[in-house]
Amino acid sequence: MKYIYALIICLFIGSSSYAQTDTSWVTGGVFTLNFNQTSLTNWAAGGENSIAGNSLLNVFAKYKKNRLAWDNSLDLAYGLLKAGEKEFRKSDDKIDLLSKLGYDANDKNKWFYTVLFNFKSQFTNSYEYPTDTTKVLISKFAAPAYILLALGMDFKPNPALSVFISPITMKTTVVSDQDLADAGAFGVDPAEFDATTGAKTKDGEMVRMEYGAYINAKFQKDVMTNVNFLTKLDLFSNYADNPQNIDVNWEVLIAMKINKYLSASINTNLIYDDNVTIQEYDVINGYKIPKFNSDGTTVAGPRVQFKEVIGVGLSMKF
Repeated sequence: MKYIYALIICLFIGSSSYAQTDTSWVTGGVFTLNFNQTSLTNWAAGGENSIAGNSLLNVFAKYKKNRLAWDNSLDLAYGLLKAGEKEFRKSDDKIDLLSKLGYDANDKNKWFYTVLFNFKSQFTNSYEYPTDTTKVLISKFAAPAYILLALGMDFKPNPALSVFISPITMKTTVVSDQDLADAGAFGVDPAEFDATTGAKTKDGEMVRMEYGAYINAKFQKDVMTNVNFLTKLDLFSNYADNPQNIDVNWEVLIAMKINKYLSASINTNLIYDDNVTIQEYDVINGYKIPKFNSDGTTVAGPRVQFKEVIGVGLSMKF
């Protein structure tokens, strides 16, 4: 996976340096850094001291010359939270690289024959906390990583909107941690065990390949003075495995400029992945206890995931 880091760096450093000598490039982006702190001393109503920080970087590099178009975007986010005496815990973590290379189908700048590459992962380890003193690894960099390669048509009716439609898409899920792969995390095939001895007879698969149809839609525009609205929607249907159960990834970012350096932002992310199992729990005396069905199996399955991050802090637009 170190080659993915190299790809990200080379793509954007290379395109940015080339943009300095070629006016066919358009580049830009926004960086925000938000902080929040609560400090309590002899506070009768109760509560906990806390400190939190979130950062977000959204950059793009677009090339257009004659009938060739190359659109690149990189979204990075990271956040930490510390409440009371607990250790710092993550509140946000995202790597999302998208690159589309297209050729104008009819020389009208509307429809483009396009190949699309997308890489999604995270920076650091994520944990589940059954109690305040124990933690269990649930994900890390490249566990999972989602790599998508698609061939299709990109519709660009105006500079703000792009809708990419692909009937030929390969989606690869990578789980680079063997323990997570053995558990069948993120939809890979789990390890196999001997029914008598309990010994592992086959490692869990670290890669899952899917083939299907894919739609990627993006809209970004200054909807009013100092207010930028960005929304992205990804839809994927696996031809061979429950094609009616469509994977959804929908993001919304509203960035509001207060003055030259201060800003406010609202960021939401809704995900549904039919291959990602979410365990349900009850909290009893401060402990998370798995829920069980009447047949003894745990209550788990695909669920709608939702995240919201609201921040006020420093901002830089370039």
